[in-house]
Amino acid sequence: MIQRPASSATLHDGVAGPSVLWLAIGFLLAGMGTVMLGPLMPTLLQDWRLTDQQGGLLLAAKFVGSFLGGVSVPRRLRLGVLGGMAFACAGFGAFALSGGLMSGAACLFVGGFGLGQIIASTNIVIGRRYREHTGSALASVNFFWSLGAVLCGVIAAAALPRFHLRGPLLTFAGLFLVTGVGGLLNPSRDATSTTESSAEEAPPLPVSMLTRFALLLFLYGGLETCMTGWLTTYTLRFSDVRLLGGQSAIVLLWSALTAGRALSSAALRVMREATLQRIGLALSALLIAALVTTRHGPLLSLYCVLLGLSLAPFFPTTFALLMKRRPTAREAGFILAVSGLGAALFPWLMGFVSTQSGSLRVAMAVPLGLALILLLLSLRGPGAEAAVPSA
Repeated sequence: MIQRPASSATLHDGVAGPSVLWLAIGFLLAGMGTVMLGPLMPTLLQDWRLTDQQGGLLLAAKFVGSFLGGVSVPRRLRLGVLGGMAFACAGFGAFALSGGLMSGAACLFVGGFGLGQIIASTNIVIGRRYREHTGSALASVNFFWSLGAVLCGVIAAAALPRFHLRGPLLTFAGLFLVTGVGGLLNPSRDATSTTESSAEEAPPLPVSMLTRFALLLFLYGGLETCMTGWLTTYTLRFSDVRLLGGQSAIVLLWSALTAGRALSSAALRVMREATLQRIGLALSALLIAALVTTRHGPLLSLYCVLLGLSLAPFFPTTFALLMKRRPTAREAGFILAVSGLGAALFPWLMGFVSTQSGSLRVAMAVPLGLALILLLLSLRGPGAEAAVPSA
């Protein structure tokens, strides 16, 4: 089938949007918004008198919203970025004023929808805007996402004891509004080869390839969010050291994830993507099992650092390989959104198992199982190589 040349309007829609400065700030806020329920969960469970299962519903609501935001990413990606800022502002602002499970879940759904739009649209804009150094550009913008995740735990530890929930959450919502306005007033003026009229639209990805990428990110989204969503609560219940109100573990995990994504770039110069992925998943499974066996704070902190380093290579490597196949905005948005769907399902399942068994330690079987399943999928020989091929 002969592909028709892409119109300049369509191509412009694929790269237009806020300048890279405002995209980076937006991604930092998106990182904070994605993981914020982890540091807030102990306070929410206490103030709202929720069970772990009900806490899991809050996580699920936010990530279901994120899933729908990702799959509905518009062709005019700048609308996805700016509209996502508006939804995030409205959702998190209303969440600050809510006081119960149902209203809180509804507000988090709206905020999550905005995050889904921001994350999918920004990743695709960067991937298309910087064709010559796609991997480097994606790694750079995702560094800000990880930095936001790290800062979330630090800010929560400093702000919650003094200001509680409402003030910090309203400030956080306002930052999305400021960033959206800043991005609207300062659009990108980069001229790249993607705006040339000689460029052509890429054909749709084969269904089998789309399914493989989606399955990998679906399971990984659940694995990462199980750890980031419940680690603070787990630390408070089972560690003999409670530094920073239990936030030290999540700060260490996200710091290691951030550093690990930089280290992965160097490692991939001497190692194939699939090999590094398998090593990371094997170590992740071992470290999650180790977390369950310790109550000693310093040792738990060490495991959090090593776990962050082992999880770090998975997402940026997989998404960069996807972008090399030039997916449409809807295809890339769908695969990213499926990751959010896994992030909604499995943390809820972890809370359900914890409530039914009476032990969050028993519920750690959920992320351990996800790590083992991902490892098995990565070891499936030719099929796994098709899912995560070498560059």
